Amino acid sequence: QVQLVESGGGLVQAGGSLRLSCEASRRAISRYSMGWFRQAPGKEREFVARISWSGGNTYYADSVKGRFTISRDNAKNTVYLQMNNLNAEDTAVYYCAADRADYSSTYYYSSSYDYWGQGTQVTVSS
Repeated sequence: QVQLVESGGGLVQAGGSLRLSCEASRRAISRYSMGWFRQAPGKEREFVARISWSGGNTYYADSVKGRFTISRDNAKNTVYLQMNNLNAEDTAVYYCAADRADYSSTYYYSSSYDYWGQGTQVTVSS
Protein backbone atom coordinates (compact mmCIF):
# COMPACT_ATOMS: atom_id res chain seq x y z
CA GLN A 1 0.00 0.00 0.00
CA VAL A 2 1.34 3.41 -0.99
CA GLN A 3 0.07 6.55 0.65
CA LEU A 4 0.39 9.73 -1.39
CA VAL A 5 0.05 13.28 -0.13
CA GLU A 6 0.07 16.26 -2.49
CA SER A 7 1.06 19.78 -1.53
CA GLY A 8 1.99 23.06 -3.14
CA GLY A 9 -1.32 24.09 -4.61
CA GLY A 10 -2.76 27.56 -4.22
CA LEU A 11 -3.89 30.71 -5.94
CA VAL A 12 -1.67 32.20 -8.62
CA GLN A 13 -2.08 34.82 -11.32
CA ALA A 14 -2.08 33.91 -14.97
CA GLY A 15 1.48 33.62 -16.23
CA GLY A 16 2.74 32.59 -12.83
CA SER A 17 4.29 29.35 -11.59
CA LEU A 18 3.69 26.72 -8.95
CA ARG A 19 5.50 23.56 -7.95
CA LEU A 20 3.44 20.67 -6.69
CA SER A 21 4.92 17.94 -4.55
CA CYS A 22 3.70 14.42 -3.94
CA GLU A 23 5.28 12.68 -0.98
CA ALA A 24 4.84 8.95 -0.61
CA SER A 25 4.88 6.90 2.55
CA ARG A 26 4.52 3.27 3.64
CA ARG A 27 6.42 2.05 0.62
CA ALA A 28 9.26 3.27 -1.57
CA ILE A 29 8.11 4.58 -4.94
CA SER A 30 11.29 3.69 -6.80
CA ARG A 31 9.41 0.78 -8.41
CA TYR A 32 6.37 2.83 -9.34
CA SER A 33 5.74 5.04 -12.27
CA MET A 34 4.19 8.25 -11.02
CA GLY A 35 1.56 10.37 -12.67
CA TRP A 36 -0.26 13.64 -12.24
CA PHE A 37 -3.89 14.06 -13.19
CA ARG A 38 -6.26 16.98 -12.76
CA GLN A 39 -9.98 17.50 -12.52
CA ALA A 40 -11.74 20.78 -13.13
CA PRO A 41 -15.28 21.43 -11.88
CA GLY A 42 -17.83 19.64 -14.04
CA LYS A 43 -15.16 17.84 -16.05
CA GLU A 44 -13.65 14.38 -16.05
CA ARG A 45 -10.27 13.68 -14.52
CA GLU A 46 -7.58 14.11 -17.17
CA PHE A 47 -3.99 13.03 -17.58
CA VAL A 48 -1.29 15.65 -17.09
CA ALA A 49 2.09 13.94 -16.87
CA ARG A 50 3.87 10.69 -16.06
CA ILE A 51 7.40 9.67 -15.14
CA SER A 52 8.93 6.20 -15.27
CA TRP A 53 10.65 4.37 -12.41
CA SER A 54 14.07 5.86 -13.01
CA GLY A 55 12.82 9.16 -14.37
CA GLY A 56 14.28 8.39 -17.76
CA ASN A 57 10.95 8.58 -19.56
CA THR A 58 8.36 11.31 -19.20
CA TYR A 59 5.04 11.84 -20.90
CA TYR A 60 2.84 14.93 -21.06
CA ALA A 61 -0.60 15.93 -22.17
CA ASP A 62 -0.47 18.20 -25.21
CA SER A 63 -2.13 20.97 -23.23
CA VAL A 64 0.79 21.23 -20.78
CA LYS A 65 3.75 20.23 -22.96
CA GLY A 66 6.46 22.86 -22.80
CA ARG A 67 4.98 24.46 -19.68
CA PHE A 68 4.94 21.66 -17.09
CA THR A 69 7.81 19.43 -15.99
CA ILE A 70 7.49 16.25 -13.97
CA SER A 71 10.45 15.01 -11.95
CA ARG A 72 11.16 12.65 -9.09
CA ASP A 73 13.58 12.20 -6.22
CA ASN A 74 13.46 8.56 -5.22
CA ALA A 75 15.73 9.20 -2.25
CA LYS A 76 13.10 11.57 -0.87
CA ASN A 77 10.22 9.39 -2.06
CA THR A 78 8.77 12.47 -3.73
CA VAL A 79 7.49 13.45 -7.15
CA TYR A 80 7.20 17.02 -8.37
CA LEU A 81 5.24 18.91 -10.98
CA GLN A 82 6.72 22.25 -11.95
CA MET A 83 4.03 24.35 -13.62
CA ASN A 84 5.01 27.49 -15.51
CA ASN A 85 3.07 30.02 -17.54
CA LEU A 86 -0.18 29.00 -15.90
CA ASN A 87 -3.50 30.02 -17.38
CA ALA A 88 -7.12 29.87 -16.24
CA GLU A 89 -7.62 26.52 -18.02
CA ASP A 90 -5.11 24.97 -15.60
CA THR A 91 -7.45 25.59 -12.67
CA ALA A 92 -8.30 22.19 -11.18
CA VAL A 93 -7.67 19.79 -8.35
CA TYR A 94 -4.37 18.06 -9.08
CA TYR A 95 -3.90 14.43 -8.09
CA CYS A 96 -0.80 12.34 -7.76
CA ALA A 97 -0.99 8.64 -8.66
CA ALA A 98 1.25 5.57 -8.59
CA ASP A 99 1.40 2.74 -11.13
CA ARG A 100 3.35 -0.48 -10.50
CA ALA A 101 4.25 -0.74 -14.19
CA ASP A 102 7.42 0.90 -15.48
CA TYR A 103 5.84 1.18 -18.90
CA SER A 104 2.18 1.31 -19.85
CA SER A 105 0.58 1.90 -23.22
CA THR A 106 -2.46 3.24 -21.40
CA TYR A 107 -0.63 5.63 -19.09
CA TYR A 108 -3.14 8.39 -19.84
CA TYR A 109 -6.02 6.41 -18.31
CA SER A 110 -6.67 6.94 -14.64
CA SER A 111 -7.60 3.25 -14.35
CA SER A 112 -3.95 2.36 -15.07
CA TYR A 113 -2.91 3.67 -11.65
CA ASP A 114 -3.08 1.75 -8.41
CA TYR A 115 -2.85 4.43 -5.74
CA TRP A 116 -4.06 8.00 -5.51
CA GLY A 117 -3.57 11.02 -3.32
CA GLN A 118 -6.32 13.29 -2.02
CA GLY A 119 -5.51 16.14 -4.38
CA THR A 120 -4.42 19.75 -4.08
CA GLN A 121 -6.31 22.73 -5.47
CA VAL A 122 -4.69 24.97 -8.07
CA THR A 123 -6.53 28.16 -8.97
CA VAL A 124 -5.27 30.49 -11.67
CA SER A 125 -6.78 33.95 -11.78
CA SER A 126 -6.91 35.78 -15.09
